[in-house]
Amino acid sequence: MRRFSLPSVLAATLLASTSILPSIAAEAPRLVQKDGRYAFLVDGKPFLMLGGQIHNSSGWPSELPQVWQSMVTLHANTVEAPIYWEQLEAQPGKFDFTNIDAIVQGARAHQLHAVLLWFGTWKNGNNHYAPAWVKADSKRFPRMIRPDGEPIDVLSASGPNAHNTFEADKAAFVTLMRHLKEIDKDDHTVIAVQVENESGGVGSVRDFSPESNQEFAGAVPADLLKVTAKQPGTWSQVFGSEADETFQSYHQAKYINEIAAAGKAEFAIPCYVNVWISYPAAALPQRQISIPGIQYPSGGPVQKLVGMWRGLAPALDMVGPDIYSDDSGFYHDVMRAYHRPDNPLWIPETGRGDSFGKFFFAALGEGALCFSPFGVDDSGWNILGDEPWKAHANNFALIGPMSREVAQWNFEGKLKTSVEEPGQATQELDFGTWQATVAFGFPQNDGRRAPGTKDAHGVALVAQVGPDEFVVTGIDASVTFHLPAKLPWIHSEIVTAEQGVYDNESWKPLRLWNGDETDRGLTFHAKPEVVHVKMGRF
Repeated sequence: MRRFSLPSVLAATLLASTSILPSIAAEAPRLVQKDGRYAFLVDGKPFLMLGGQIHNSSGWPSELPQVWQSMVTLHANTVEAPIYWEQLEAQPGKFDFTNIDAIVQGARAHQLHAVLLWFGTWKNGNNHYAPAWVKADSKRFPRMIRPDGEPIDVLSASGPNAHNTFEADKAAFVTLMRHLKEIDKDDHTVIAVQVENESGGVGSVRDFSPESNQEFAGAVPADLLKVTAKQPGTWSQVFGSEADETFQSYHQAKYINEIAAAGKAEFAIPCYVNVWISYPAAALPQRQISIPGIQYPSGGPVQKLVGMWRGLAPALDMVGPDIYSDDSGFYHDVMRAYHRPDNPLWIPETGRGDSFGKFFFAALGEGALCFSPFGVDDSGWNILGDEPWKAHANNFALIGPMSREVAQWNFEGKLKTSVEEPGQATQELDFGTWQATVAFGFPQNDGRRAPGTKDAHGVALVAQVGPDEFVVTGIDASVTFHLPAKLPWIHSEIVTAEQGVYDNESWKPLRLWNGDETDRGLTFHAKPEVVHVKMGRF
C-alpha cells in the first residue's frame, strides 16, 4: 500500500469594526504564536472570529438571502458556509463554481468574512457529500468494511484503492483553493478553510477489508511510533485495545494532511479540521466506555488523539472541537483538551441555544480565536428544533465593536473572564497588583451576598490596558476593584469610569459613571455597556 507522506509543509457599527477594504492587497490570514498564546491575524492584526455556521443545505444561492439576514441578526463578523464536492464536481473533472462565487461575493457585499467548509470524502462520518460518480463505483472508490464483512456508507482511508479516493478529493480541493486565489487573493474575504467535516467512520471502528487486515497485522509505521513515543511492534502489540481506532486515525490524519498541504500550496490560508468529539457515555459508571465508530466517527482527532493528529498533520493550522453539551464541567474539559501549546483554541461549532451563551465568555478566557454557533440561519425546520438563540446575538453585539481589541488583549495576556456557575455567585479575578471581585445577579443589597441568576448565565470580561486601567463589561454582573488583601475603597478608589464604545478601533467616551453606577461596583445588566475605569491608590 502507498503511504501518504508528511509534507514540508447596532449592526452597522459592529460591522464597521471588521469591514473588508476591497481591492487593497494586504497580508494574508495566518496564525502567530508568542509566549504560549495564539493570534489569528486578518489583514495583519489579531482578529476574533464571531462566526455563524449555516445549516448543511444552506450553501446554495437560493438560500443565501436569508443567510445574510441571519448574520445581521446574529451580529456575526464571519459566515461559515459549506462547499459540496457533489456540486463542485458533479461530473469528473468538470467544475462548477456557482456556489463558491455566490458565497464569497455575498459575504463581501455584506462586509463579512467567510470560512468555507469542504464537505468531501467525509462529512459527519459518512460519504454523503461525495459526487454520484464516486458513490457509484465502490471498486475504484472503496467503502469501509465492517468486521462481519459488510460494506458501509463510508469511504475508506486505508487499503490500496483508497488512494483513488484520496487523489480525486485532493484534485477537487486543489481546484477549489486555486479558484479562491483567483477571486480573493487581495480581498481576503475567505480567511480559513475547513478540510472535510467531522471526518471518520460511523459504523465501524476501522476498515476490515482483507488488505487493511493484512496491514493491521504488520508493524506500526515509524512515523507513528515517533509521534506517540512507542516501541516497535504490531498494531495490537503497540496500542492494545485502542489499536483499531489508532489504525483508522493514522490513515485519516495522513490523508487529510496531504489534502490540506496540496490546497495550501495553491492558496496559503489557514486550514483546519473540526471534530465530532467524544461525549461521556450515558450509562452506569462501569459502562462508560467510549465506542469509536458508534459514539463518534472513528479516526477523528477526539480528545485523546488530538496530540497524535498534531504530529501527523502539520499542514493543518488547528484542530477545532464541535461542542454540543452545555454541561459546564465537560465544556471546560473539552476546551482544555484542545487548547494546547501546539494547537490554538478554535470552536467552529457549538450549540445555538441560550444555555450555550455564557460559554462564549468562557472560551474568550481560554484564549479562543473563533466561536461559532451552528444552525443560525432561518432555513425552516431542522434537527435543532425551534430553540431560541438570543444569548449569542446579545454577546456578539456587545463584543463585536471591540472584537479587534479583545483579540489583541488576549494575545498579550491581558484579558480575563468570569462565568457564573450554580452556587458560585461571587468570583475573583487576579491581576497581580489589582483584584477584581465579580458578583452575579441583582439586586445586590447591602450586607447580603449576591443572589446569582436563576439559570447561572452571568458573565464578565475584564482587560488590563494600563497599570491601573481596565476595560470592563458583562451581563447581569457587578465588578469591584480592590487592592490585594484589602476591601474595596481601602487605600483605593475609582479615579474615572467612562462608559463608551469602540469605533474603528478607537475609544469614544459617552458619559462618566458615578454614584449609583459605581458605589457598589460597576454594574452591568442586559443592555450592552462597556466601561473604561482608571483606579487610584491613596
